[in-house]
Amino acid sequence: MPRTLIVTPTYNEKDNLHRFVDAVRGAFPEAFLLIVDDNSPDGTGDMADAIAAKDDHVRVMHRAGKLGLGTAYIQAFQKGLAEGYDRFFEMDADLSHDVRYLPAFVRALDEGADVVIGSRNIPGGGVEGWGLGRHVLSKGGSLYSRMILGLGVRDLTSGYKAFTRRALEAIDIGSVHSNGYSFQIEMNFRAVTKGMKVTEVPIVFVDRTAGASKMSRKIFLEAIGVVWKLRAEALLGRI
Repeated sequence: MPRTLIVTPTYNEKDNLHRFVDAVRGAFPEAFLLIVDDNSPDGTGDMADAIAAKDDHVRVMHRAGKLGLGTAYIQAFQKGLAEGYDRFFEMDADLSHDVRYLPAFVRALDEGADVVIGSRNIPGGGVEGWGLGRHVLSKGGSLYSRMILGLGVRDLTSGYKAFTRRALEAIDIGSVHSNGYSFQIEMNFRAVTKGMKVTEVPIVFVDRTAGASKMSRKIFLEAIGVVWKLRAEALLGRI
């Protein structure tokens, strides 16, 4: 069976971490889980260490501070590639990514997908618990990015994803420069540009019930600039 690494970046997720780990380990016991903690002041990192001490399929990467979602995934993926993993998953620790969809991701990979996106914007997908403003930011950002980049992917900003080793090597994750909301957009764009097969599976995203969201208008506005930068780099043959 392909060696699988599930990566979850954390920052102040103490209220959710135990439930998240239990759910993932129960749904996908063969997979290894890497928690990347950015020195959470609420003690998430210490909790992660305690969990890892009792489960040899859970490991923790500690970072000095809040360095961003993109760099967390890049460092974790680079570590996983060096250690010989075949498949890599992205999941949020806030319980918004339901583990019941993991079998659909695995089936899509088994059927030849290089990248699998948990999509809220295809039939069967959706969101629960968001207000109007958050819907506008997410769907508007995805639609805007699709138009500028000329992509057919319906949910460019989803953070529930899976990659094959081949995809991460083709993307050349060391050259990815986005770090926040736009990280997901850049990863998708690079995958499509490199000829990877990208498949969307429907998910229902449920907004967090504990902890604070990391999304902000500033992060969204940064993504707008990144989209144009990606478009220019592609036209210049730099991607």
